[in-house]
Amino acid sequence: MTEFAILLGGDVSPTPRLARQLEGRRTIAADSGMRHADQLDLTPELWTGDFDSVGETMRESFPAVPREVFPAEKDMTDGEIAVEAALQRGARSLLLLGAFGGPRPDHAFLHMAMALRLAEQGLEVTLTSGEQEGVPLLPGERAFDYASGTLFSVVGFTPLSGLTLTGAKWPLDRHEVDFGSSLTLSNEVAGTLHAGLAQGRAMLIAHLGMEVG
Repeated sequence: MTEFAILLGGDVSPTPRLARQLEGRRTIAADSGMRHADQLDLTPELWTGDFDSVGETMRESFPAVPREVFPAEKDMTDGEIAVEAALQRGARSLLLLGAFGGPRPDHAFLHMAMALRLAEQGLEVTLTSGEQEGVPLLPGERAFDYASGTLFSVVGFTPLSGLTLTGAKWPLDRHEVDFGSSLTLSNEVAGTLHAGLAQGRAMLIAHLGMEVG
């Protein structure tokens, strides 16, 4: 499987888990996401975007990285441009670093929606800041390797039908969840977390730096 890491403009905290997730991945930087390259010891194969958030010092710090520059007035974000570049290179697994936080909550929302769209197309997608991790939930079942006590939420992007959670402090069994409900916020891993969904779209967001048990 061709695996890529996309460096986005949000916050990133280096962690041992993130280092393991990055092993063997090719890297593309989107605009100011390049600032994460040094702290993560990464050398992107492409630096793309409109470069409107990149200062001269950063430009001069990576002279050997190939650049693909777009006009500031465009109909795609720099992050989406970087993802499309990875897809053109055969990506089937994407780790979106810096997908949360930063000054643009609209971008963070877009990253989650884009991850759901890509997951529906059969790609493996994870969003991460190092401290938070987001994984699309679509119809089907999957297991997670989060430690017991880890705080997590299931954020629905549609009404959810048949939501099942096991290995959680507050389990659910084929539950119906209205769109906009806070029922599935602030749960806690208790054992091996499994999630199943009959119908709908959601994002499971784990707060890796927050163990409440």
